[in-house]
Amino acid sequence: MIRTFNQFLQKIMPYLTPSAVVIGVVFSDWFDSLVFLVPWIFAVMTFAGSLGSNFTDLKKVLRHPVSMIACIMVLHIVMPLIALGVGTLIFGSGAHTTIGLVLSFVIPTGITTLIWVSIYKGNVVLTLSIILVDTLIAPLAVPFVMQILVGNAVEMNVQEIMNGLLWMIVIPSLVGMLINQFAEKEFTEKLESNLSPVTKLGIGAVVTINSSAVAPYFKNINGKLILIGVVVCMLAILAYFIGFLTGKLLKIGRPSVISLTFNSGMRNISGGAVIAITYFPPPVAVPVIVGMLFQQVLASFTGKIFASHGAEEKSISH
Repeated sequence: MIRTFNQFLQKIMPYLTPSAVVIGVVFSDWFDSLVFLVPWIFAVMTFAGSLGSNFTDLKKVLRHPVSMIACIMVLHIVMPLIALGVGTLIFGSGAHTTIGLVLSFVIPTGITTLIWVSIYKGNVVLTLSIILVDTLIAPLAVPFVMQILVGNAVEMNVQEIMNGLLWMIVIPSLVGMLINQFAEKEFTEKLESNLSPVTKLGIGAVVTINSSAVAPYFKNINGKLILIGVVVCMLAILAYFIGFLTGKLLKIGRPSVISLTFNSGMRNISGGAVIAITYFPPPVAVPVIVGMLFQQVLASFTGKIFASHGAEEKSISH
């Protein structure tokens, strides 16, 4: 029954996030008070996602860190620079929307990347390594890159954010990997299988709660909001393509190319929304929140391209 429910959730994933945004905005009064739950939901999602990996696998990736370093450069240097260029061209330099675009593409890779990489048989260990390292450097990388590119000092309590990210992502990941390393294989597989639906439902819950917190900015849909949506969508597609191209240029295996593609394209938008709302004027948060509408849709579309391409390769080899 759990497996059937999980497969159902997997099919509706592309519609889950946009629906969650709409529900969060419409019923914002109900969900706004649940913001305190987000770190706990994140922690459970990360724990479940890391049950498939152990320290032996992680060591293998860290011995050959080129793919991981390349992906982190795409995340924190290449895409923020492109976002700045496009934002300046369309909205003007120093505009709140431009700052929001840069922030959208400087925040770390998303935890949900693990789910998509697992579904489409990517390199889960490489993905987990990118998430772990990116999470650790994010509290320093985000304000540093923002300051250089948009000239605004981002005042944030680095220690506080670091602690939050450690408890939300790093510690649950390490616990999951410890269980994989030392528990019986049958126990780990059963636990991972039982937690899979919880992880997917967690995405919906996190998006709903975060959307409720920024509901006022979505009540007035106008031409500029639609333009922001188009620009964010185009930049996100470009990020997937650059990730894929990076993997191909590095001449790594198909599973690692899949991982680099998803890790480059997906972002921890929920975390980005919290940063935008807390440390910037409200208009800066708009591009970040708009990204929530189609992040899972783009991930699903990318996955389907990989799946059809993989089926073609198999039929050619046979």
